[in-house]
Amino acid sequence: MPGDEQAIANRVHEIVSDLAPDLLPKTWYGMPAWARDGKVVVFVKHASKFKMRYTEVGFTEEAHLDEGDIWPTVYVVTTMNDAVSEQLTELVKRVR
Repeated sequence: MPGDEQAIANRVHEIVSDLAPDLLPKTWYGMPAWARDGKVVVFVKHASKFKMRYTEVGFTEEAHLDEGDIWPTVYVVTTMNDAVSEQLTELVKRVR
């Protein structure tokens, strides 16, 4: 994984480990992921592995981020900085 993608995955790992220690790290289709009771809740889909333009941080339905009639479950992350880290922290805090 290239350095910029690794920085994103490492920061997501720190956030999840701090805020949701019940989510255990694992790989999921070759991607870093965190699961509860064997079901993936959060994942990082790195661009280079899938020949995509952007790295994505995603939440499965197991995250229960339901909000109204429409909500995002995958977020493009182009670089890790304080603002992105703060937004990801807020999302992980909502995981139930």
